Parts: sequence; C-alpha cells; structure tokens
Amino acid sequence: MKKPFYHFLLKYRQPESKDDISYFATEVYKDHGFPKDSMDYYEISDYLELSGSYQTTLSVFDRAWELYLEAENKR
Repeated sequence: MKKPFYHFLLKYRQPESKDDISYFATEVYKDHGFPKDSMDYYEISDYLELSGSYQTTLSVFDRAWELYLEAENKR
C-alpha cells in the first residue's frame, strides 16, 4: 500500500541537516499545516508554493518527490 509523501520524507529528517533534502524534511516536520496524508504531487506542490517559507526549496521538493516515486515503485 502506498504511503503518504510526508511519511516517506520523515526518514530523511536529521537533528542536524546534512543536505538539502534532510533540511527540507526537517522543515516539513515542523510545519503543522503540511498535508500529511497527501500522495498527490500537485496538492503538495501548491501548498509549498503558497507557503512563503518554502520558496527556496521547490527544486528540493521535486528531487524528494522523484525519490518517493522510485521507492513506491519498488514496493
């Protein structure tokens, strides 16, 4: 069964961010409004675009989404 993007992303969360994706995962974890149950690229992308704090990480989101798709396709 496919899991939401948020739950996939949590595995990249680090106490001290080591790269862009771990930093992004930590920021998403802190955001209580993030659509945690979503598996929809456009829903999450729209949320990130409308949230000013994510403007610099949209390309990071795209890379993380690709990792998500690869992981889900292996399941």
